[in-house]
Amino acid sequence: MLRNALSRLRGAPRPRTDEEAWGVRVQLSLPPSMSASLGCDAVGVPARHGFRLMSHLPRTGCVFADADRWWWIVPAGSDLDLDWPEQVMYARGADVPAVRPRLIHSPDGLTPYTPPIPLFLMVCQVAGVAPTWARSVVPAP
Repeated sequence: MLRNALSRLRGAPRPRTDEEAWGVRVQLSLPPSMSASLGCDAVGVPARHGFRLMSHLPRTGCVFADADRWWWIVPAGSDLDLDWPEQVMYARGADVPAVRPRLIHSPDGLTPYTPPIPLFLMVCQVAGVAPTWARSVVPAP
């Protein structure tokens, strides 16, 4: 699995155009066989952490990558009450600032999602920060 992802990332380096250098936004497209009934957001982590995260997560959904970031597909709203570490980018609607991201991992099942809580905990561990949750006030019945 990891070798396959690495081989997809390798390729001849190419110069970035002015448009790419300014951070063009790209809509990540899921494989047509995937059911995204919960909507899609994306969590971007620095590429240097990608393999470590993928190898330690109990389940990995669709993952896209470019030279700078790996983007993990999570259900929409996975940022609710989670304080993602500073070096993480959270993109609602999987509309990401990336340069030609490619799908490097697709799960065997029909759902494209990486479970957000295990991803959050692993990202916090890799970033060296303690996981924190925002306190939601839920009115009593």
